[in-house]
Amino acid sequence: MPVSSTTTASRTETDSPSISHQPKAVWAVAFASVIAFMGIGLVDPILKPIGEELNATPSQVSLLFTSYMLVTGVAMLITGVVSSRIGPKKTLLSGLAIIVVFSALAGMSDTVGQIVGFRAGWGLGNALFIATALATIVGAASGGVARAIILYEAALGIGIATGPLLGGVLGSVSWRGPFFGVAVLMAVAFILIVVMLPATPAPKADRTSLAAPFRALRHRGLLTVAITALLYNYGFFTLLAYTPFPLDMGTYSIGFIFFGWGLMLAVSSVFLAPRLQRAYGTLNMMMASLALFAVDLAVMAAFTENKTVLVVGVVAAGLFLGVNNTLITETVMISAPVERSTASAAYSFVRFVGGAAAPYLAGRLGESNIHLPFWVGAACTAAAIAVLATGRKVLAHVDDHDPAPHSIDEAVAVTAGSD
Repeated sequence: MPVSSTTTASRTETDSPSISHQPKAVWAVAFASVIAFMGIGLVDPILKPIGEELNATPSQVSLLFTSYMLVTGVAMLITGVVSSRIGPKKTLLSGLAIIVVFSALAGMSDTVGQIVGFRAGWGLGNALFIATALATIVGAASGGVARAIILYEAALGIGIATGPLLGGVLGSVSWRGPFFGVAVLMAVAFILIVVMLPATPAPKADRTSLAAPFRALRHRGLLTVAITALLYNYGFFTLLAYTPFPLDMGTYSIGFIFFGWGLMLAVSSVFLAPRLQRAYGTLNMMMASLALFAVDLAVMAAFTENKTVLVVGVVAAGLFLGVNNTLITETVMISAPVERSTASAAYSFVRFVGGAAAPYLAGRLGESNIHLPFWVGAACTAAAIAVLATGRKVLAHVDDHDPAPHSIDEAVAVTAGSD
């Protein structure tokens, strides 16, 4: 989710150029970032139409999320190595090209299995892009790192909020529309970056071993936070991938509902999380936001037939998830004595690869009992609180930490936590 609590400390650069006065290259990458982040909620409004037109079950359709997340999580381990070899611009363009190809192929698919496979390829392209976009914006922006991150935050928030709307509008014509729409927009972004972004030399080869993220998980603090994220990710992706089925509404309606979710998520990440963190402490607010999310899922489980309850539950979840994801990402960065990029890779790998099964399992459970996916999601989120509580001693230094401006690696971890 958008970087929040610690960027505010560096937003006093009054003598720097206005954030709106940026080189064309920065706006080109920011535009591409908005489109990339749209992919998070883009498919929500078309899940049910895909199932109906292709005679697929909810669990089969939910694999669109599973394949995307699984590949994204694994790919986050190698994106740094790729970028260090070929340079940021080529990495960005490679990611965009992959998304264009696979999103277009998904739109031309005739079976759910094909779409699931092409969404996996989309996940690879997205991982290459999001792991490089912020560093590129920072390198090209005017006004320093803080202003560059604010711009990146804005792109992320706009993308998350408008993705479901785009999916709803294009999906009302055909379920293929959102896939083709992304392909066209990403092709435009590709051209803009080719033309506007100067060539970027490849940095020295990254000597960090691919095994480094796995070694980092030996630190109990990082492992605790990663498992916590894995568990609440189950609830998060149950909400995202399963809720459109019991809602049983049109693409426009689903799009607007998840637009509300994305808007609340962005607002709480940027404005609510830092204030609550200062008032009550990082760990306390993480537990509180997880508890509220668990209760939210439990209410949705008890009243699944009531569409009003589901709508309110989805939108309210954005508030709780926005706060939690911002704070848990900050905790990841200081939970173990390892490089932030290594901690980010380890965290992203565990939460995505481990949580990738959630959409499919939620769909399977929902086929037998519409209430059960939400109950299991609530239970997993409650388990996340218990896991976090076991690590309070080893994470005690988190509340004593004096927030400093977020690093590029931290913001990339926030982005990964949004997908």
